Amino acid sequence: MLNQEDIDRIIEMAWEDRTPFEAIKFQFQLAENEVIELMRRELKPASFRRWRERAHQVSIKHSQKRSEDVQRFKCTMQRTISFNKISKR
Repeated sequence: MLNQEDIDRIIEMAWEDRTPFEAIKFQFQLAENEVIELMRRELKPASFRRWRERAHQVSIKHSQKRSEDVQRFKCTMQRTISFNKISKR
């Protein structure tokens, strides 16, 4: 069972373009379809649709599809997300 802190971290990782689903599976043992279900359950419907469209379009969300020059999971300018809300710097 995931606690709220784990759920928040999974949501944060799922929103990050450079974090592949394989990294979430490695850290939290959740397959891509389980991450999708978690996002559907935890996000507002409009936010889920926006995330799903974005995740579907981003080719680096899967390790096999990403370019070899992509080495980082997270952009240095990425904001941190806490309790499903984006915090300001």
